[in-house]
Amino acid sequence: MGKLAPSLEAETAALKEAYAALNRNDIPAFVRIFDPQIERVEPSDFPQGGTYHGLAAVSEHVSKGRGTWAEGSCEPERFIVAGDRIIALIQVRVRLKHETEWRRGRIADVFTFRNGKAIQFHTFADERQALRWAGAPDAI
Repeated sequence: MGKLAPSLEAETAALKEAYAALNRNDIPAFVRIFDPQIERVEPSDFPQGGTYHGLAAVSEHVSKGRGTWAEGSCEPERFIVAGDRIIALIQVRVRLKHETEWRRGRIADVFTFRNGKAIQFHTFADERQALRWAGAPDAI
């Protein structure tokens, strides 16, 4: 008989809390879900695109990005579990400090978990690409 995939209920709840922390600019609470060896990948065409390794580098990366907001939020609309990964479909609505117009869009964040901690955090501009990468192409 095959091994059942974990439900990742606790990890999903932790992600909900993490996004709430990000939205209130509490970076230490946001990164609490990350493993010390976290790998962060952001698309190269994003303002801070690149790959970041380790909790200190990822904390600095998130803090720098969040520090550009005058106001706004990244609101998770749906979480999809795919094996040891959780895909978070996010509605972004932010106004940057140097702008008067709001930026709106959708992204997908994919978190890979091991022992209750996120070991990878990948962002995708395209939800379907994120689902394919995470092994859940038919989830939407």
